Amino acid sequence: MMPVGVFGGTFDPIHYGHLRTAFEMLQALRFGEVRFIPCGDPPHRGTTYADAAQRYRMVEAAIREQEGFAVDDRELRRGGPSYTIDTLFTLREEFPERPLGLILGMDAFLGLHSWHRWDELLDVAHIVVAHRPGWKAPDIGPLGDLITECGTHRVDDLHTTLSGRIHIHAVTQLEISSTEIRDLVAAGRDPRFLMPDAVRDEIDKSSCYA
Repeated sequence: MMPVGVFGGTFDPIHYGHLRTAFEMLQALRFGEVRFIPCGDPPHRGTTYADAAQRYRMVEAAIREQEGFAVDDRELRRGGPSYTIDTLFTLREEFPERPLGLILGMDAFLGLHSWHRWDELLDVAHIVVAHRPGWKAPDIGPLGDLITECGTHRVDDLHTTLSGRIHIHAVTQLEISSTEIRDLVAAGRDPRFLMPDAVRDEIDKSSCYA
């Protein structure tokens, strides 16, 4: 049973930085699929710029032609703050025999201790950290201890156990920012080549960042 990659975020908007990271994880870690899960009510951020339906449509448009990518609306349907631990528990109920791999950027991983019930995440899933140049994995403190205890360099470990391992994987660095894209669009400039044209068309139709 091939692992399910879990890639959450506000995706406000989704862009090639997100997509390339997910694609490299799909191939290198041999995920059966990568599920993009747009955040419904992000507890660390507050209000999004595009609404839930718009962000879902943008993700759907971005991944439509890529085999192995799927979009999942469970956080948009669920009321209350979109806590990752709750999402993982529902995925575990849906896939009781498949490993889950929660995909995080190194910046998100470094702030993991501030997440709701963060110490339960490894009970339900593996954590896969997308490492880019300029970031350093912690080697001291709670997260450093966690890497020492649960870290693995073996991709097979993500397949042979359902949860509990941390794997750090280097990905291509694309300096694209959702914030900068929103600012670009608000200034009346074209975000072409920062995202698939289908996403650009959704932004243009909805005027969500104008």
